[in-house]
Amino acid sequence: MKSLINGSVLCVVLGMATVAGAQEAAAPAAESVKAPSADAIRETWNYFYKGQGQGPVLVEAKLCTDVAKDGPNKYECTAEVGPEGVKANTNVMLWQSYLVPQGDSIDDITVQVKQGTTVRETKDVKVKGEGWRARQWTGVRLPKAGNWTVAVMRGDQVLKEVSVTVTGK
Repeated sequence: MKSLINGSVLCVVLGMATVAGAQEAAAPAAESVKAPSADAIRETWNYFYKGQGQGPVLVEAKLCTDVAKDGPNKYECTAEVGPEGVKANTNVMLWQSYLVPQGDSIDDITVQVKQGTTVRETKDVKVKGEGWRARQWTGVRLPKAGNWTVAVMRGDQVLKEVSVTVTGK
């Protein structure tokens, strides 16, 4: 049931981006999205308005080299790290989008950066249920060549892992 709710929430949050409220920029006119089912919308409304205390739903997480600060893509990842990876010491952010029940404040999320199996950095993330999407981008350091993993965690639970290859300078 949880995976059904998470899938439905993902569908609704992405499908409702254009009506997400004042904190959201309008979606580009050329973008076409499939309308979610009425049941998916109802489940999302119920979670947002009545799901206090159940925690956040991580909808999306990706490594980016740029997040727009203004314009029609404000607070969106505008330059995602591709499969080729990045050069060592490139400024990288883990961009995250959550659905948080209205009024909740979540402060037990962390972003963990690992090179191979060695944890190199851990950062705290805080999100609030103030609108349909709570977006956060966390700067991470990838100083050495090799295979890296950036994970979003809540306690010991891994919500999402993103792998990236870092090449020499």
